[in-house]
Amino acid sequence: MSTLATRDLTIRFGGHVAVNAVTCAFEPGTLTAIVGPNGAGKTTYFNLISGQLKASSGSVTLGGQELTGQSVSARTHAGLGRAFQLTNLFPNLTVLENVRLAVQATRDGKHRHGLNLWSIWSDHRALTTRAEEILDTVAMHERRDTPVASLPHGDQRKLEVALLMALEPQVYMFDEPTAGMSHDEAPVILNLIRELKKDKTKIILLVEHKMDVVRELADRIIVLTNGTLVADGLPAEVIASPVVQEAYLGVSKEPGKETAA
Repeated sequence: MSTLATRDLTIRFGGHVAVNAVTCAFEPGTLTAIVGPNGAGKTTYFNLISGQLKASSGSVTLGGQELTGQSVSARTHAGLGRAFQLTNLFPNLTVLENVRLAVQATRDGKHRHGLNLWSIWSDHRALTTRAEEILDTVAMHERRDTPVASLPHGDQRKLEVALLMALEPQVYMFDEPTAGMSHDEAPVILNLIRELKKDKTKIILLVEHKMDVVRELADRIIVLTNGTLVADGLPAEVIASPVVQEAYLGVSKEPGKETAA
């Protein structure tokens, strides 16, 4: 099983260091929550790992494979799966068509072969079957023929998870997966992440501001502030750390008073 690792990963915007020499390794079977105050560099760190941003220095590897200079699509084929804060879907296509395209892209990348009439017909059936299986998993089969543009926000986020599953990644990356969701919608996404956690061959990274979500889901927490890694450990240990509580998680110094969750 592959380890995802960053070594001295850094990005500078002019004179500002947004991510500062972050060295960290993520193992299969572990959900790691990345937390910290606004502007700490959490999403920027995500963008460096997934390739949306080019590092000023340092490296990203997965299973020993160097990803640092590779494109987003190359990293996706290597096993990185990224869900965005804002949904990244094809709004004019149906739910099923969106998932089928993701399944097709994955299979084309893994099994390139010459085209013939038999392969086109059989592959089309296989792609549709696999897409419908994924929609069953995320409880969206009844929406299969619905245009994505007409979906409520919560269903769009569920579909985004379905697309990630279709890519069959080694690494699942979630950037505030419940952002913009109602109190009733959020548990659906969290339940999907819980199901993904059962596969101990996968690595899951989660950026999340809601500490109740972090406490429940995380096996490990790392804390960034000003782009620097300042804490790394088991959730209870990190959350109990006075410096983390006071400076990075917005918890008051007064016992029993929490100013942010």
